Amino acid sequence: MKFKLDKKDFENFLNDLLETHDLFAPVQLTEGVSVFKKIERPEEVNLNQLVPQKSAKEVFFPQSEVMFRFEMTKHQGSIVSKHQIERERVILGARPCDVEAISIIEKVFVGEDYTDLYFFEKRKETTIITLACNQPLTTCFCSSTGGGPFRREGSDIFMIDLGDSYRLELLTQKGKAFSKKRFFKEANSKDIELAKELEEKASHKTDRSIPLEGIEKRLDLMVESPFWDRIHEKCIGCGVCTFLCPTCHCFDITDEVVNLKGQRVRNWDSCLFPIYSLETSGHNPRPTGRERTRQRLMHKFNYYPKNFGKVACVGCGRCILFCPVQFDIREAIRYASAKRTQGMEGRPR
Repeated sequence: MKFKLDKKDFENFLNDLLETHDLFAPVQLTEGVSVFKKIERPEEVNLNQLVPQKSAKEVFFPQSEVMFRFEMTKHQGSIVSKHQIERERVILGARPCDVEAISIIEKVFVGEDYTDLYFFEKRKETTIITLACNQPLTTCFCSSTGGGPFRREGSDIFMIDLGDSYRLELLTQKGKAFSKKRFFKEANSKDIELAKELEEKASHKTDRSIPLEGIEKRLDLMVESPFWDRIHEKCIGCGVCTFLCPTCHCFDITDEVVNLKGQRVRNWDSCLFPIYSLETSGHNPRPTGRERTRQRLMHKFNYYPKNFGKVACVGCGRCILFCPVQFDIREAIRYASAKRTQGMEGRPR
């Protein structure tokens, strides 16, 4: 059965969700700044910004997360873990690129050899309602990375904005569990045709020109290339691209202790920071921006593909949109593929 949700019923639908689930969705903090956060009231939800600054990754891998708390007494100590999830959760309005990114970092946190319970428990208890991208931005290149503005993989429910309503596709058992929601109606043939038309138009609006085929092999030959001398010059090492990237997953762990009580906290980190690779001896194997920029690009387009069979980039364009010095990762990839790395004629923009 094909479903739709009229927008006049959207607020009531959200109220229904809030009664039974923890709901996470994009929220407008200030003009042009949107992030995913836990919703308290339906009016907080804002689905208008195509690419929120911070991705849905944070729902599973928070920027700062207490792993456990501990307390020492004179004779013994106690630890209280923080990974258990009390209620089922829903992410609403994640874009296809963010959903693909979740599957990318899931391969790291829920691997064959180990499982990160903090990530796993959140993922297991979360239903993802994805919103298709009818109007991709000029910085979107998801089609080059194997995705697309209407990519459905990883979604439990796929939602398409038809103007006055949302077309709904219930794709998994988690998604089909919502089929009895009283605000879901049967979609008619006009709704279905309009959804197809929107998908066809959107598929031609993302950048398909980024040459990623065989990129890991090309980068294997470029470890000591003068390419890196040029490519890093613009970067100021602020880490914005890594903090906003939906697939970056570097972190640091610290213990915060006051007297006999404390907590272990996991915080996002960035390979672009000098201290990230600094060893206790004082030696730093990545002493300059050259090595750190190389690490960022090599991880996404060489190391991760070798381990998991695909690039660790979903083409969301955040690193292009929000970089203060306009470093464009697409130009870096094109330049690496242009077979000009020996002579280094010109430079990426």
